[in-house]
Order: sequence, then structure tokens, then C-alpha cells
Amino acid sequence: MDEHVSHGGGLEAPFAVVDLDALNANADDLVQRARGLPIRVASKSVRCTAILRHVLARPGFNGILAYSLPEAIHLVHSGVSDDVVVAYPTTQREAVRTLAGERQLAERITLMVDHPDQLEFLERAAPQRSHALKLCVDLDCSLRAGKLHLGARRSPIHTPHQAVALTDHVVQRINAGQRYRVVGLMGYEAQIAGVTDSSPAVRVMKRFSVAELARRRAQAVHAVREVLARMGQPPLEFVNGGGTGSLDTTAREGAVTEVAAGSGLFGPHLFDHYRSFRPRAAALFAVDVVRHPAPGLVTVYGGGWVASGASGSDRLPVPVWPPGLKLLAAEGAGEVQTPLAVRGHQPGIGTRVWMRHTKAGELCEHVNDLHLIHSAKIMNTVPTYRGEGKAF
Repeated sequence: MDEHVSHGGGLEAPFAVVDLDALNANADDLVQRARGLPIRVASKSVRCTAILRHVLARPGFNGILAYSLPEAIHLVHSGVSDDVVVAYPTTQREAVRTLAGERQLAERITLMVDHPDQLEFLERAAPQRSHALKLCVDLDCSLRAGKLHLGARRSPIHTPHQAVALTDHVVQRINAGQRYRVVGLMGYEAQIAGVTDSSPAVRVMKRFSVAELARRRAQAVHAVREVLARMGQPPLEFVNGGGTGSLDTTAREGAVTEVAAGSGLFGPHLFDHYRSFRPRAAALFAVDVVRHPAPGLVTVYGGGWVASGASGSDRLPVPVWPPGLKLLAAEGAGEVQTPLAVRGHQPGIGTRVWMRHTKAGELCEHVNDLHLIHSAKIMNTVPTYRGEGKAF
């Protein structure tokens, strides 16, 4: 690590950096793995307007997969993207009314649905819509075998028949005068994209799930397209699938027209454990040594930036520089202080310690700014969503 960067260029810890050289290399790798399909950027993994602009300016990236409707409105109003799909159903009433009242927003933002009750909510929130709302049907991509369920608990729409039933319900509402358009179908295969290749059993499960999902997704897309055609509706504009961990397999599916990725841009340490790819560590955060509690131990200020998901040691950040530092199993990463075991030279008080987060987007929930590195020098500082004062 360059000495200027390793010491943070005079910045006060804790702070976070993004290495643009590594980020660009990761972006190129994602494009290659997408096999010619456009990549919709998952903004929850980035949470920084400047980085989103930077990535969307690169060939191979098109559109954003947002995590909330207010965020989507912000991204359209600020000119970051004119094609934003909200990845999760929304219950934010004021945002729904804003969306329904602006033609530009209604044309550029797509809402996610998986149940008729969500349509009821939209109609109560904005009963007098001047513009049609664009909808995407969320297909559950988990692997199910009897009582076994592997994958995220997302949509209740698991089968092609269920996807057809919801699409038919939407079209009936359209025919009754409600202003909607079904423009997309999406599915996220968490048990493939978000599970590391940790054992032969996991790899067998993932291969089986890839084959099962490819068949089921193709059937669902075909069935939904048939319903829309039969009922005189415009055809689907997109079928979205995948994530950083499954681009290789999702991009092979003929039914998928675009893939989604975001975490692979920052390369958090979760992705160190996949066999088919290995992103570079583009995002890191820095903390300082403040104590020497005992020989072979140091304590740093902060560090408890724990990732979401089922609790466990794999949710914790990992120290990566100076070499030879390791979290203690008994304490993990603390809100105010984090003890680290030292193998080798004992870092002095004030020594900067660099750590990597387990997942990508949550890093930006802890800092107001990202310091951008190019050619091993800190070149610029840009605000995160938090730094912009955006609570999405």
C-alpha cells in the first residue's frame, strides 16, 4: 500500500476510501461476466451519487436498481439516470403521490409488485393519477424442495402460474380504468448470487438451483408475455436477474434481458470466497490504534461496522493492513473500540489500520464522504447519500 494512502493523507479516522483503479477493474470484470447483457447498477451497494454517475458513464452499464422510491425520485431529479427500477415494494405515500403527479417520474421509474394488496395501497395513496405507473413483477427465485427453502424470503410469486395470476389481475385493473403498465419481470437468486462457494455441497446445490431456475424463469417470462399479448397490452420491456455472485450463470439464460450488480464494484471481502471470480478490494475504511492493552494486542477506535444478515463472524469487517492483525473471537468488532491480536510487529499508538467491510453498501451508512484514490493518491472527496443528507 502506498505510504501516502496508507496514512490517509492527513485525514482523521475513521473514514472510508474508494480506489478508482480497483473499482474500474471490477466494473470491467462485471461487464465481461455479463456476456453482452446490460448491467443495471444496484444502488444499495453503492449509496454515493458520484460513484453511480461514474459507473453509469462506462460501457456496459445502463439504469439503476434502487432500494427505495424516494431514492429513485432523487436519482431521476438529479439526472443520474432516466431508467430506475425500485427493487422492493413501496409504502411511502408521499413519494407515491409525487411519482403519480409527475410525467417525467412516471415514465422513468418502475415500481415492484408481487401481491394485489400492493396495488390497493398505490390506489389509496394516489387515487387521482394523471400518469400510468410502470410495474415490474417480482418472481421468487429461491430453491424449494418440499419443506426445504434455500434463498431469500421475498416474493410470494414462485411459479409461472402465480406470475400469470398477478399479471392478469393488474390487466383487469387497467381495463377497469386504473392507470398501470406491466413493463418488467425481476428475480434475484440469493442462494446463488449471495452464497459463497464454501464447500462441495454448496457448489452442488448452486448448480442444481441454476438449472431449476433457468427452466422456471423462462416459463414464467413466456407465460407473462402471452397474457400481455392476449389482453392487448404492450410487451415486457425487460427481464432482470442476477447479482454480482451469479452474473456468469444468469447471463446464460435466454429469457433474461439484463442483469443487476453492485457489490462487485466495491469488492467487499464476502466475495473473496467465490471460485469463478475475485474482485479487487476497492472500498476500505480506516481506524487508528489508541491502546496497547497487553503484549500482542492493540485496540483501535471504532471498527464495529457489522454487515446485515444472519449474525455470525462472517458479518464482521476484517483488518487488512498492517499485516498480522486479527479480530478476537470473544469480542469481535466494537461500536467504540475493537481489540486486535497482533502477529509480528506491534503497531504504535496512532497507527492507521485499514479494514474491509463484509458487504458493500452498508459501508456508506457510516461515513459522510468517500475519499477517491487514483494512481495511489487521494484525488477527490465526494459525499455519500448520508453526506448529502438523504435518508432513504
